[in-house]
Amino acid sequence: MSTDTDSAPRTSLRHFALPERLAGIGRHDLPASIVVFLVALPLSLGVAVASGAPVAAGLIAAVAGGVVAGLVGGSAVQVTGPTASLTVVVAASVHQFGWAATCFITVCAGAVQILFGLSRIARGALAIAPVVVHGLLAGIGVIIALQQVHVLLGGTSQSSSFDSLVQLPRQLMSVHRGDLLIGLVVIVILIAWKFLPRRVRAVPGPLVAVVIATVLSLALPTHVERLVLNGSPLDSIGLPSIPAGGWTAIVITVVTIALIGSVETLLSAVAVDKLRPGTSTDLDRELIGQGSANMVSGLLGGLPVAAVIVRSITNAQAGARSKASTIMHGIWVLLFAVALAGLVQQIPKAALAGLLILIGVQLVKLAHIRLARRTGDLYVYVATVLSVVFLNLLVGMVIGLALSFALLLWRVVRVTITAEPVASARRWVVSIDGTCTFLALPRLSAELAKVPAGVAVTMEMTVDFLDHASYERITEWAAHHESEGGTVEFVEIGSARMARAMAGPPERGHSRQVLDQAIGPWRRTGIREDPIAAGIAAYHRSHAHLMRPHLDGLRHRPDADSFFLTCADARIVPNVITNSGPGDLFTVRNVGNLVPTAGGDVSVEAALIYALEKLDVRAVVVCGHSGCGAMEALYREVRTGPGLGDWLAHARPSLDRFRLGHPVAAAAALAGFGEVDQLGMVNVALQLETLHAHPAVRQGIEERGVAVSGLFFDIATARVIEVTVDGIAEFDDEGRRVAAEPV
Repeated sequence: MSTDTDSAPRTSLRHFALPERLAGIGRHDLPASIVVFLVALPLSLGVAVASGAPVAAGLIAAVAGGVVAGLVGGSAVQVTGPTASLTVVVAASVHQFGWAATCFITVCAGAVQILFGLSRIARGALAIAPVVVHGLLAGIGVIIALQQVHVLLGGTSQSSSFDSLVQLPRQLMSVHRGDLLIGLVVIVILIAWKFLPRRVRAVPGPLVAVVIATVLSLALPTHVERLVLNGSPLDSIGLPSIPAGGWTAIVITVVTIALIGSVETLLSAVAVDKLRPGTSTDLDRELIGQGSANMVSGLLGGLPVAAVIVRSITNAQAGARSKASTIMHGIWVLLFAVALAGLVQQIPKAALAGLLILIGVQLVKLAHIRLARRTGDLYVYVATVLSVVFLNLLVGMVIGLALSFALLLWRVVRVTITAEPVASARRWVVSIDGTCTFLALPRLSAELAKVPAGVAVTMEMTVDFLDHASYERITEWAAHHESEGGTVEFVEIGSARMARAMAGPPERGHSRQVLDQAIGPWRRTGIREDPIAAGIAAYHRSHAHLMRPHLDGLRHRPDADSFFLTCADARIVPNVITNSGPGDLFTVRNVGNLVPTAGGDVSVEAALIYALEKLDVRAVVVCGHSGCGAMEALYREVRTGPGLGDWLAHARPSLDRFRLGHPVAAAAALAGFGEVDQLGMVNVALQLETLHAHPAVRQGIEERGVAVSGLFFDIATARVIEVTVDGIAEFDDEGRRVAAEPV
């Protein structure tokens, strides 16, 4: 009986899952697929014309990209089809090998993409420097614009960018006014479209522009060049042919198409994933899907395809939820091409030229240029663009990658070396900051030569890498300088240390090690040594030199910014948790961070009055902490004997107020703190009340606006919490107070 009962709900769920899924497709994916179809149709035709391929090849590619890549790929909403980024390569391939051989090349490029996906290197493709990708796209945009401007003027596209520039003056002298008018109408409509109301912009601008231009061309009295479509795309299906000879050039073209298509696909996937938080594309599977689509497209006589970021984003923004939208958009293209092939032949070439010119111009993004200029990569960007425009895409990519790697290498190995006198030239400071390798030896030798003989030298080394050549040059110079009566003191601030330079192969040090050594506790080892002496020696080697200029400026300034009263617990380091330095905190420590009232210990009062009246402090702070032993003993009323027991008697009011239900305890409990820590926060609140009642503090508040505040350091999370007389709050990364979260 239990088996029947358990199986019934599962049967019911299966029964309703399919209708619900179909309803979701009809509600979200169907409308989105129609929008994407309307966007893809004119672009697919335009890319085919710009590539010098049969017009039907663009439609075949759109169908193959939508259906095959949609079924096999790893993205839910990414849209695949003919893309402007491959136009230049395809046009060169058609010119050199012919259309049938180009289809064979497309099949081979698809096979390479499948190998990319199976080898799981998709993430590695994202390591290409963005400036190179931006330069590639800009170069492609320039080439498309240069080629299509001839079509816009009534001529034919040229075989190279150089020829396009050289022939442009002649083309301007023989403009065909009808074609120019049609192309300009498309450009004007597309530019104005983004300024129209949102409801109007729901209809794709490229479709509207091409339709209006086509209708206008039929009304013009002059002749206009139109698309030529020999039957439906089904009639254009044909097997590719193997090229005859020139296999080196063929392999280069295959690799170029595979690389460009893969990179554009992966970048599009990343962009689409950002629009859909919580979703991620299987990048390796997406490459397999792209490769499969390219193989099918090439076998059927279509253009190479890639994921197109404009269509993909349009699909996501139109509400697509699954692959159904991508697949259906391919089906709509097929139905249109078969049923309405005659309409395609009415489209003017100049209309598609205007569309492609605007696409090309938009690939050159001012934001990318500004970013390259801001990050110092403008030379890489310009070199990549020029190489793509006047050489070819693969060479442009190689040049861009080489330059970006060279720039990266120069930035990584760069080292700053200076030698300057201080203290009336009686002491010199030689500063070495960065990666110190044999490449730095000329600069290092030149700076060391500036140091006069016989002077005291501080060698300040803030380096993260030190090779043997640099180590030998530095030590040889130091020995020679000392032999002439001078002295050399090494201050090693960076993570690479002189003592380890000859112990083995040079290794890059980690900055985290430096931080751990600066703020971490002593590491107890089995070696018997005086930790104080060892710590002082480490301080002299590393931090004393940094402290010296700060302390020198404070020699005649005993002022402090804040009076800081905290517990004697060794885990609390006031200057660390407040990010302060010498001269900032006038620190007083005692067990339990207490402010004894009248008749108690006078040491805290003496320090408080001295800080307020002599040091002119601007703030008075009391800081407690979690896991406080004094609060533990107070809470459990442990008998501690004379001395400590007498001292903890000053905290008895805190325990009484805690047991009566202090609001600070309630706030701490709500934030998840235990009772001992709640008592610690109540204790801070009561010390604040005591301070506010002190005459010297009241006078400071009234006359100079002295601030009185309470803090609580949670050791487990290393976070500092503000404690007031009636509540608690946390500090965000900007220093603003926010509600305390549960620990």
